[in-house]
Amino acid sequence: MKIIDLEVGFIGTNCYIIFDEDSKEAAVIDPGGSVADILAVINSEKLNVKYIINTHGHADHITANSPVKEATGALILIHKDDADMLINPKSNLSAMMGGTGVKGGPADHVLNDGDVIKIGTENFTVLHTPGHTPGGICLLSGDILFSGDTLFAMSVGRSDFPGGSHDQLITSIQEKLMPLDDSVKVFPGHGAATTIGDERKLNPFIA
Repeated sequence: MKIIDLEVGFIGTNCYIIFDEDSKEAAVIDPGGSVADILAVINSEKLNVKYIINTHGHADHITANSPVKEATGALILIHKDDADMLINPKSNLSAMMGGTGVKGGPADHVLNDGDVIKIGTENFTVLHTPGHTPGGICLLSGDILFSGDTLFAMSVGRSDFPGGSHDQLITSIQEKLMPLDDSVKVFPGHGAATTIGDERKLNPFIA
């Protein structure tokens, strides 16, 4: 599985393009903007994008959903508890940023905890980790974790937005992520990659 990380959109969201190098089957995780850059990678690698996966529904993670879907035919996946955020500028927070807000198409399929998403030969398990948003998720395959805005290097996601809960966020991290092996590499929604081991020892919110 190859991972290409693009920093996209207005606040530097990590958009991950992941794909099987043999079959070219791919998914785009959190296309939060910079449509041309995302499509340039897809086209240069000749990828067959099956899914657009949103780790949660905030505008900085979903802004490019519709144009990427239009260009690729990919299905949009998001946890059921955040599905309304795809079509509601108020709940995805874009309404407060001026303009008309971000309002894209609805989800093609909603996710639940424990669902498995197959991309090439890899299976990604959905871990429901509410706290940043009600439907926040992480995606786990072997020693790779895409953590969205649940867990960052030496930090955790904000919980002061509508629907957020710091206690719930910390519980999600302790119950779903901390049991993972120290070697699991964490690819967050913003900032640098880290590992579960480093966060277990050094993250001031959970150490």
